[in-house]
Amino acid sequence: MAEEMGIFEVMYNCRAMRRLKQDSVPEELLVKLIDAANHGPSGSNRQPARWIVVRDAEQRKRLAELNAAAVKAYVQPQSGRADVLPHQSAEQRERQLKAVVWQSDHMHEIPALIIACLKFDAAPSPMQRAGGGGSIWPQVQNLLLAARALGLGAAPTTLGLANRDAAREVLGLPDDMEAYCIIPVGYPMGKFGPVNRLPVEETMCWDRWS
Repeated sequence: MAEEMGIFEVMYNCRAMRRLKQDSVPEELLVKLIDAANHGPSGSNRQPARWIVVRDAEQRKRLAELNAAAVKAYVQPQSGRADVLPHQSAEQRERQLKAVVWQSDHMHEIPALIIACLKFDAAPSPMQRAGGGGSIWPQVQNLLLAARALGLGAAPTTLGLANRDAAREVLGLPDDMEAYCIIPVGYPMGKFGPVNRLPVEETMCWDRWS
């Protein structure tokens, strides 16, 4: 069963899944994802993470429109997006880009959009918003791993929140809350497989960098 996957098997096969079916995800599984996310660490154990699970069709449509506008700019040649990387060929980059575009075109059809947020003591400064990431991204990763273990596809994106004011209005966020990413969740159209990552020999040093 998916729930019996070992933690390393989950991590090494937690591929970003952007092409998702329209089939609804049971509410109990969505709650389980958030519960798993909440078990991640946060600074001083303040536990400021808050989650908005968007299932309403109109809300999904509004968020999808914001995402589409950002993706349109992202795919332009002048966006600065690299066509090839040392560890990723042009063909691989093109496949990834097509998946991003597919997700954009179909985001309104994806059954659940989870918005990862942080609650602050007051309206945060830009520095506080940036520093707060340390308390939300570990929990986002917990959510992604839980989704993989349950056979669900997910891939976080920040593009749909690029227009910060518009996104805040759609989500009805108070001044003391900040949204960090959108995580579309659903059953994958494709198959899970191993992630493509740099070997540890290229990313690790002992004691000091040089």
